[in-house]
Amino acid sequence: MTKKKIPFSATTRAGELYLPTDAIPMQLYPLLDALAKAASELRIILMDRATVDISNLVIDQNSDGDRQVALDVIADQLFYEAVQTQDVAWYASEEREDAKRINKSGKYAVAIDPLDGSSNIDINMSVGSIFSIYWAKNDPDASFLRPPKEQVSSGYFIYGPQTRLMLTTGSGVKSYYFDLNSNRFIIDKKAISIPEMAKEFAINMSNYHNWNKPIRTFIDDCIMPKGAMFGAQHNMRWIASLVAEAERILTRGGIFLYPSDGRVGYENGRLRMVYEVGAIAFLIEQAGGQATDGTKPIMEKSALHLHARTPFMFGSRKNVEQVVAYHDLPDHEMSALFVERGLFRRV
Repeated sequence: MTKKKIPFSATTRAGELYLPTDAIPMQLYPLLDALAKAASELRIILMDRATVDISNLVIDQNSDGDRQVALDVIADQLFYEAVQTQDVAWYASEEREDAKRINKSGKYAVAIDPLDGSSNIDINMSVGSIFSIYWAKNDPDASFLRPPKEQVSSGYFIYGPQTRLMLTTGSGVKSYYFDLNSNRFIIDKKAISIPEMAKEFAINMSNYHNWNKPIRTFIDDCIMPKGAMFGAQHNMRWIASLVAEAERILTRGGIFLYPSDGRVGYENGRLRMVYEVGAIAFLIEQAGGQATDGTKPIMEKSALHLHARTPFMFGSRKNVEQVVAYHDLPDHEMSALFVERGLFRRV
């Protein structure tokens, strides 16, 4: 796969710290600070008017045949360069077919989606960078193809009205915002907590007729008039940017669903376990929420290969428990007639 070289530039100051040193384990700090520096540089590029002109410039395809635009490659270059001087053994990116060896004696393995939601840039929607950090093992498969519960840290940078960072190192979730005056990230919430339940869901409704029966029935009941099943009719949201959906749920709760469906290529959903799903699941569970593929907790799953995909549902604990319960219902209890008679078991 041949990539075209895309020129870019960003201005940062040498020797500058981009994260506050408190509340981050000392051994992880240099790596997380390097990622924050790369994110601050990417933020500058995304704010440049010239960026819009190349936002949909397709230059290649990634390993799964998805289109690869110029900004995907620019973002990948930034984060790849950021880890070169860090204690990192392996770097795996959604934009690269294989993991790259960085430092033979490195302690960490970094997996990243450098620019999630890049197709939204030309309409000025929020995009982001998602990362996972594991203890490195001798080879990349052992380092990355493992349950997300083994992560050392995960987080995402979101580039929107504010540039923000959501971060966990295994002891809760903290949020940071990028301060323009100091040119660094400032902590604003030291303990993010997702509401136990919220009457809000996010799913791409255009795929309704391709979903399996448990998902269709769950969504039917969410929008049932007068909230016959759940006590109140739910509101729907759909941004089509994973980091933006995660930001909303970490802020006010609800549930996000990207299930498998009957279309070719969607049998296992579309979100990648290593680069997107594991990181978000770790954040969500550290904030008191849950994450599942519909039947199995995401934190217990392992990817079969670096670019493996999985169905993904996450959010408020009770919302996720409900959708899991629908997958356990006998088929006859999911018929519309059964629901109308009021015999449906509440979850």
